[in-house]
Amino acid sequence: MSAVSATAVSSLRKRTGVSILECKKALEEAGGDEEKAIEFLRKRGMAQAAKKAERDQSEGLIFAAEGDGSVAIVFLKCETDFVARDENFKALGQEIAQTLLSAGADAAAKLAEEKIPAAVQKLGENISLGEMQRVEAGTLGTYIHSNGKIGVVVGLTGGSSEIAKDVAMHAAAMNPLYVRPEDVSAEAVEAEKAIWKEQLAKEGKPEQIMEKIMLGKEKKFREENALIAQEFVKDPSKTIEQYLEGAAIEAYVRVAVG
Repeated sequence: MSAVSATAVSSLRKRTGVSILECKKALEEAGGDEEKAIEFLRKRGMAQAAKKAERDQSEGLIFAAEGDGSVAIVFLKCETDFVARDENFKALGQEIAQTLLSAGADAAAKLAEEKIPAAVQKLGENISLGEMQRVEAGTLGTYIHSNGKIGVVVGLTGGSSEIAKDVAMHAAAMNPLYVRPEDVSAEAVEAEKAIWKEQLAKEGKPEQIMEKIMLGKEKKFREENALIAQEFVKDPSKTIEQYLEGAAIEAYVRVAVG
């Protein structure tokens, strides 16, 4: 048998959704020819996976599992919302999340690799593992939106699980990209500054006051995109920082479909 590269195995796996081991075997038998390897996989009953792997997976669900001061959050992707609502799909997503929580990322990825091809065959469309993260913190709050399309985990130092969950619900609704105003990237600010300069120039603002206006716009932009500076959706009289009452956010993960 011919030796095959890791790159070739990875390419075939992306096209088929079949396990690394099976891809390697098929490529060795096919002398490294990817199309022939796909034919071998089809003959072994993996045809559906091979045919569907190129199709877009813009749907799916977010799954979470929690225990022992940790939360695992997983995005399992599929092509249609119809499959996302299937109980077999939901069971697979939850099993991956539970494995991530109890055994870590490598074990979760291995489980997905083993079980996704069979799910593709059963459900009739492409399925793949999207983002997955495991969060540890002293106080945790998890929120999965009722439609399963948005999941948020907030970890606090201090505070309570109720406060952490409230903040997670807020983040699901408001989608802050950063935790603190100072976390907003310089690249994001510079991109906005270019737009503001053009707008102010069109308005005919004098050069001497443009810099002051720009500073004000930057402050507002940073606050609007930072979790702790946003007005709390349940009580707009408070910012999230004020609602936390001294607790500090040490972890923030938001995963969304689409």
